[in-house]
Amino acid sequence: MALWDRIKDSAQTMQTQLVAKKNDLKSGAFRDASMAMCALVAAADGSIDPAERRRVAQLIGTNEVLQNFPADDLQRRFDAYLDKLTADFDFGKVSVMQEIGKVKKKPVEARAVIQIGIVIGGADGDFDKTEQAVVREVCFALDITPAEFDL
Repeated sequence: MALWDRIKDSAQTMQTQLVAKKNDLKSGAFRDASMAMCALVAAADGSIDPAERRRVAQLIGTNEVLQNFPADDLQRRFDAYLDKLTADFDFGKVSVMQEIGKVKKKPVEARAVIQIGIVIGGADGDFDKTEQAVVREVCFALDITPAEFDL
């Protein structure tokens, strides 16, 4: 199986697992950590162009699990995290990682945040090394073994 197919299959599997847990993923901490993860993956290479920003925003708006929350609220939070990352990536990353860390004591939410990162990263068919690295870093921050997600 080609790498492209494995990435698509993995992202689809993660999305299916997320949908199955949709009713357990309604907390504000999950909402914030998810948007922080989306911003982190989108800016993984240290920059984000307008097309990538729109693509990720569209994925957020159409993700069934994230529909537990108002779309305009998610957009506002995603944009705020991206602004922090684009203003100063290293400093912004500390702030974003702190937000993600708030789900550490809730294993279902923590794993779901990682799965959202994989879904977002793989959505364009190219879950590249920088995106994988930030998702792996989030795994370590949440005390979850990256191998659990083939990272």
